[in-house]
Amino acid sequence: MMIVSALKFKQGDTAIYCFAVPGNSLTKIADLSRVKRSNKDQLEGFQRKEIQQHVKQITDYLDKGPSLFPNAIILALAPQVRFVKSRGPKGEETVLGIDSGRLHLPAKEGAEKVAWIVDGQQRSLALAKSNHGELLVPVIAFESGSLDTQRQQFILVNRAKPLSQRLVNELLPETDDAFLPRDLAVNKIPSELCNLLHKDRKSPFFGRVNRTSAKLERADAINDSAIIQMIRDRINLPTGALTHFKGFSSSGADTNSMHKVLVAYWSAVAETFPEAWDLSPERSRLTHSVGIRAMGSLMDRMSSRISLKDKDLKAAFIRELKSISSLCAWTTGHWPLINAPWNSIEMTSRGLTQLSSVINTLYMQSELN
Repeated sequence: MMIVSALKFKQGDTAIYCFAVPGNSLTKIADLSRVKRSNKDQLEGFQRKEIQQHVKQITDYLDKGPSLFPNAIILALAPQVRFVKSRGPKGEETVLGIDSGRLHLPAKEGAEKVAWIVDGQQRSLALAKSNHGELLVPVIAFESGSLDTQRQQFILVNRAKPLSQRLVNELLPETDDAFLPRDLAVNKIPSELCNLLHKDRKSPFFGRVNRTSAKLERADAINDSAIIQMIRDRINLPTGALTHFKGFSSSGADTNSMHKVLVAYWSAVAETFPEAWDLSPERSRLTHSVGIRAMGSLMDRMSSRISLKDKDLKAAFIRELKSISSLCAWTTGHWPLINAPWNSIEMTSRGLTQLSSVINTLYMQSELN
């Protein structure tokens, strides 16, 4: 049991504690909850993998000692922690709403801990390894047994840091967006749909989406960022194929219809270009990020010509794709109109504009014939 002097106050219904502990004691009370997938493909945790170089730099700084290390570690505490308020009259300078007392934190070696590190993973690891790990470090902790709340705070706290956008995108579907800034919330639905495409056995993306929590061994895995951005564009662009399903005012987004259209379109793409679809991004520009994004733009144009309520939507998309099926240089040859080698177009702004323009122009020319 670790007992520390602490200040306690509340923000809404959440208890907040401020205290200090020796840096090398943090790992006795707190776990690192790294993001991963369970056996049932449920997202667990939220942390990044240890950045060894960053940890070493902090450790080297601490080892030079004595050090100034005022950056607070942020913890999420399980409800079983116990706070005992100090007795006696409050002093005149006491701030209303703040109580002083002693916080009881169960400390266990190797067992499940009573806290989780929301911010300060690298610093905590460095303090545990440092020769001056006894240095007192400030801690801000909030009491919550909700993993969802912990994820919210992890995302918000790390926004100003070089947090992987792929990690943020994967966490968003598991997070209540009520308190998320708009620029983060807009990626929640695309990321949810990306998850569905990966899990749905009827989806051509089934088992092929590479995510931060579960890096696939298969060579034909497709980057989740390309899929998420492709979906986001279809939802948010004025002429996007999915924009009619995003909902307005009090009505929510119709993600079921979005998923249905995505599966139909990309199943048609896979059936129209079977060889290119089965290859890895290194051997096919169709499964490459630039191909996913460019074919997404073609989805918008095709959706303006057919009814998305068609009973056999996949067949309708296949009929539209047939006109360009022999013209695309996904795996060999040169792209028409620009005479560029098949593998010379990269996932850059210029490359995406170039490939999108070629594909859409080929399709428009077929419309005129």
